[in-house]
Amino acid sequence: MRVLVVYCHPVPVSFCAAIRDMAVEVLKGRGWDVRLLDLYAENFDPVMSREERRFYNDRAPGDPALQPHFEHLKWAQAILFIYPTWWYGLPAMLKGWFDRVWATDIAFQLPAGKGRIKSLMTHVTKVGVITTCGAPTWWSVVVGQPGRKTILRGMRALCATRCKTFFLAHYLMDSSTPKSRAAFLGKVRARLERF
Repeated sequence: MRVLVVYCHPVPVSFCAAIRDMAVEVLKGRGWDVRLLDLYAENFDPVMSREERRFYNDRAPGDPALQPHFEHLKWAQAILFIYPTWWYGLPAMLKGWFDRVWATDIAFQLPAGKGRIKSLMTHVTKVGVITTCGAPTWWSVVVGQPGRKTILRGMRALCATRCKTFFLAHYLMDSSTPKSRAAFLGKVRARLERF
């Protein structure tokens, strides 16, 4: 299995970094081919230009910096997202990555007239999300968990018909303890061993 780990956190020593390291270790330990995409480390530009937006519906973006990202998407059979939940959703860097990389002629094709979008991501059969969140579980549910829905409903709709998904979150991250973080890492390991 070829898995793309998309990691998005600006602090190199964050708890998300510990999650990332464990994820890569477990997946490689299972014999999977792993590619790590660290958006902050590579200084990914999440801002779509005026020109890019004007031709978004017509063709894939021509920015050469996006080419390796397109190749990662074409290569992946599974994608694991690791990021902090900020204001109930994705960090701007990750949202910009979706905006610019999951593009026309890369992730989908638009119909000539009325009709359905054609997916170009049906080779992706597994999508996982591991995140941290300062809010409690109940409040995240009340506000609708927009980050979870963006990836596991919206983006997953472009993947294989029977694409398997999972979502793990360490809630109340702002008041977490070494014990709660260790317990969560145990959940991460157990879940990835079944991914």
